[in-house]
Amino acid sequence: MSQETIVRFDDVSFEFGINKPILEEVSFSIRRGAKFTLMGQNGAGKSTIFGLISGINKPESGIINIVKGLTIASARQVIPRAELDLTVREFFEKCFQNKSSAKVYDIDVRIDDILEVVNLKGHEKVHDKIIKTFSGGQQARLLLASALIQDPDLLLLDEPTNNLDKAGIAHLTKFLVDYKKTVLVISHDAEFLNAFTEGVLYLDVYTRKIEQYVGNYFNVVKDITARVEKENMKNAQLAKEIQAKKDQANVFAHKGGRLRLVARRMREKAEELEEDIVEVRKEDRTIRPFTIPSQPDMIGEIFSINSFSIADPKKHKIIKKKAYISLKKNQHLLLTGPNGIGKSTLLEKLASGKSEGETVKEGIRIGYYRQDFSTLNFDDTVYQSLASAMLEGGEKLDEERMRSIAAGFLITGEFIRTRIGSLSEGQKGLVAFARLVLQKPGLLILDEPTNHINFRHLPIIAEALDKYQGAMILVSHVPEFVKQIRIDEVLDLEK
Repeated sequence: MSQETIVRFDDVSFEFGINKPILEEVSFSIRRGAKFTLMGQNGAGKSTIFGLISGINKPESGIINIVKGLTIASARQVIPRAELDLTVREFFEKCFQNKSSAKVYDIDVRIDDILEVVNLKGHEKVHDKIIKTFSGGQQARLLLASALIQDPDLLLLDEPTNNLDKAGIAHLTKFLVDYKKTVLVISHDAEFLNAFTEGVLYLDVYTRKIEQYVGNYFNVVKDITARVEKENMKNAQLAKEIQAKKDQANVFAHKGGRLRLVARRMREKAEELEEDIVEVRKEDRTIRPFTIPSQPDMIGEIFSINSFSIADPKKHKIIKKKAYISLKKNQHLLLTGPNGIGKSTLLEKLASGKSEGETVKEGIRIGYYRQDFSTLNFDDTVYQSLASAMLEGGEKLDEERMRSIAAGFLITGEFIRTRIGSLSEGQKGLVAFARLVLQKPGLLILDEPTNHINFRHLPIIAEALDKYQGAMILVSHVPEFVKQIRIDEVLDLEK
């Protein structure tokens, strides 16, 4: 039974809107009990494949075979805005609305059990709590729990480690290692993936096809890299032979007589060799190295903290703490603490100017990267968003310069004319970074800037933050990323 194919794509094609092909004649299969990673560049269409499997999207052509009676549940990347005002109970009840017309009478018990699984502590009185009152990390756990509570035959996880702290990732990893059913996961977290996946479905953004590999995550990535290098070497050798044949053919062609026949045969041989050139899978493009300019003419203290508030989930109360942190130009602060303690709340208060124990110097321009991208206007096109950022940065609209900066973040062609609300989460992240470059902030506030971002881009982003010369406050649960950035002070909200 374990070898049964439960999902099969046969020559499936899909377009997003008019003339926006995402998949072209894609074929792959998933067997019962398998645990696979779905890889691909930001915007390649990974979430689209999840939509096709769950029936939200319909293919333009081809056949999708799902074994009869298969139950499927998906953990999305973000909670839809329309669901943020629901209570926890209402949020979880929605998970069963399309499964059965019968009411789930033991929903509170199920909620308690599943919150224990995702390590969401202090949940005794949680059922009537409003979703938007939870932190980003806690919302990530609720999204995960909303899929797990359904106990599906096929579990689809879209960036499940985003916003999770170290304890949360460890808890999730153990759950997936022990999970007896089928899992397909989209993630950029290599260590997490290697702990439980046994193969990779790679969606190539250029060919728009899926390549299927078997093996653990690190081995598959190594195999892909080795294959690309081997094919590049073979192509280089073939190109050399082709050019030699063409050069010889040109020499013989000018000598006339029987040598013209030799020249024709050499050209034919060159054409045969050209057919042998392998179409190498192009690697994901990375963003160009960039600099976030800081607001000019800043002197003295830019930002200070005298006191701050944290949430104590066990005692269900807010605790006020004293501290003294002062940041000047070219100083970087790392803000740490577990999910739900109040890191994002503190950053939000700072950015809005509504804080009590924290002060930002008057006239300082704030560049705020929010983990939910709510600083972006989802109704704007990317062009409008970048143009407004350029004006905020004190520049006149210079379209050529704006497009040049956008291109460095892979924002080209149709991308720049697209509504922000229609972008993938990873693409929204790239737009947010491009805006920071154009804004020239004096204080840079970054809340989980690695979320949704292709792992190839992260070293470039880390280098830009390391070199940033304004004041910076960073929240990140990714130690490998933080290690690459100069940190001058650390404020641990828990200690």
